[in-house]
Amino acid sequence: MTLSGTGLDPLSVAVLALVTLLRLGELLLARRNTAVLIAQGGVEHGAAHYPLIVSLHTAWLGGLWLLASGTSPSWAWLAVFLVLQVLRLWVLSTLGPRWTTRIVVLPGAPLVTGGPYRFLSHPNYAVVSAEILVLPAAFGLWTFALVFSLLNASLLLHRIQVEDDALRNFGTASPRGPR
Repeated sequence: MTLSGTGLDPLSVAVLALVTLLRLGELLLARRNTAVLIAQGGVEHGAAHYPLIVSLHTAWLGGLWLLASGTSPSWAWLAVFLVLQVLRLWVLSTLGPRWTTRIVVLPGAPLVTGGPYRFLSHPNYAVVSAEILVLPAAFGLWTFALVFSLLNASLLLHRIQVEDDALRNFGTASPRGPR
């Protein structure tokens, strides 16, 4: 079913609008948390690659709007995406005010080891990687999912190295989270 005369699927538009609003909200939260961390003496690392991450995620979401808004999504894949959102909230709530989309190390702060960090060093990166694959899959966009997954993986390889180096050099925790 499409919106009358537009070729747009109402469920697809609703899903994409919700994901867009969530991402914009996360960017606002990240900006606020980054400013607070910097004011507390936090040091940013890897700022040079941050625009590439923003560009990748913007292109991913924009591409989904262009390619998926007329396609009815798979309920099963949307359910998987919903589970990923629960995991994302777990990461954000575990890090609290230390979560940001940048790599900011707060000297003297202990490394976060609770919540999902008990199981993975970089759970937010795992969630984001899965989202980049799963949401396009919900719309049957497998080539799109694969291309963006590979691009994301190449950026994350560098980002994780930068973050791990920053953590080792400062011996402290970092707000973790890509975007």
